[in-house]
Amino acid sequence: MLIHDFIIKANKLYPENEAVVCGDYRLNYKEVYNRIVKLAAFFQEKGIKKGDVISIIHYNCHYYFEAYFAASMCGAILNSINVRLSSNEIKFILENSTSKLLIASQRYLKQLEPIKDILSEIIWTASKIPAFLKGIYIEDIYKDIHSDFLHVSLSDTDTAHLYYTSGTTGKPKGVMLTHKNVTTHAISAIAEFNIKDSDNWLHAAPMFHLADAWATFAFTAAGAKHTMVSDFKEEKVLNLIENEKVTISNMIPTMLNMLINFSDLEKYNLSSLRVILSGGAPIAPDLVKKIINKFGCDYIQTYGMTETSPYLTVSILKKHLENLPYNEQLNYKSRTGREFLGVSLKVVRDNGIEVEKNDKEVGEIIVKGDIVTPGYWKNEEETKKAFTEDGWLKTGDLATVDKENYVNIVDRKKDMIVTGGENVYSTEVEYVIYEHPAVLEVAVIGVPHEKWGEMVKAVVVLKPGMQVTEEDIIKFVKSKIASYKAPKSVDFVDSLPKTGSGKITKIPLRNKYK
Repeated sequence: MLIHDFIIKANKLYPENEAVVCGDYRLNYKEVYNRIVKLAAFFQEKGIKKGDVISIIHYNCHYYFEAYFAASMCGAILNSINVRLSSNEIKFILENSTSKLLIASQRYLKQLEPIKDILSEIIWTASKIPAFLKGIYIEDIYKDIHSDFLHVSLSDTDTAHLYYTSGTTGKPKGVMLTHKNVTTHAISAIAEFNIKDSDNWLHAAPMFHLADAWATFAFTAAGAKHTMVSDFKEEKVLNLIENEKVTISNMIPTMLNMLINFSDLEKYNLSSLRVILSGGAPIAPDLVKKIINKFGCDYIQTYGMTETSPYLTVSILKKHLENLPYNEQLNYKSRTGREFLGVSLKVVRDNGIEVEKNDKEVGEIIVKGDIVTPGYWKNEEETKKAFTEDGWLKTGDLATVDKENYVNIVDRKKDMIVTGGENVYSTEVEYVIYEHPAVLEVAVIGVPHEKWGEMVKAVVVLKPGMQVTEEDIIKFVKSKIASYKAPKSVDFVDSLPKTGSGKITKIPLRNKYK
């Protein structure tokens, strides 16, 4: 099965179903399908061939929805770019992916202007096109294109998407997802979450993240409705849930905290909600209880990776667990969960043998299945390192597993920080700080933060005789990489803790700042 088969089927079975609500745009499946075919024909007119990369940098919008399916139709690979990245990071991604076209919103001119020399023609989603950049207004494409779309022969093992993740070696890695990866995950999600054509998904998390992007395909396959929110503002989100009768969405804990603590929450009728999903950070049973009580719906904790399309586990209760006392049910709902359809999951010791299912012994989560990436774009070395000899993807996440086969993560990937739902690799930030002429040594860690879950902190040893302020370090990092990756605080120390072999160890630092 191919990704665009979902929109073809939706147009055939549910042509009059409302497909997308995005601001003033209200499109049924017949209307949005016709736009997608025109956009795919335009891509072909521009010389886009099977295997070519099209990039997009955009907020949540019906244009994003259309781009995902149009790229699939012409056999192109869609590369979704994190809108919070710096110019240098975007430049690396565009060059590494050999992107042939860019779809962009004018919101991101500040990041695009410094790299205008590497940009070819841009498809803009607003009519005011900057003079210093070439471009075409996307609505003119829908109005003027008269070319016929030419069918492209594709296999489900062909690469469909590229998602660049922060690299532990300092450079982002392009995660390749195939048509089989994406469609298998979508069909699994339909079964797991009981998705029907009566459902309405709120695209609240960013569509450039798989935390939300997967729903583009699953809910289309079911003929369901997509409601877009371009910016996460409490009032805006709650209005959409009430007025559009949203039934399901995924939000990171930071978003849910914002909604739960919103002063006017009780004014809104949220009775249409049947379930809220969340992931990207651990969550306490007390918060799960508040979500269920305040929203009046079910809650499902999720865990996944970009490399796995994304879901690996869900905290959906088995039928017999629904007979447990309420507090015990909450404990299960807030756990990492049992394995997702479409994937096999094991928690293993260093020797590859599975741990005891006693919820105590800790091992690494490894996974295999049709939703798992074939590897990293143009990076055989990192691809080889990511898998075991017998083909299991090593997640790097440490967990326990109980007698019901529900896993619970006890520690995240080494050196990774989750702040506001965004993954930040500490090594990437350290590489930048080491470029500062005053820095001798640095260790970057995540410290607890009430709103964002974790906050990036740098602990720095300066070179003898050098002086620099906390503000100087933070400003320096922000000039090099995305602002959200920069430390929010910097401590200066005389020395960093080290192992017997002389390597910096972060365990004492994490314990100090708990």
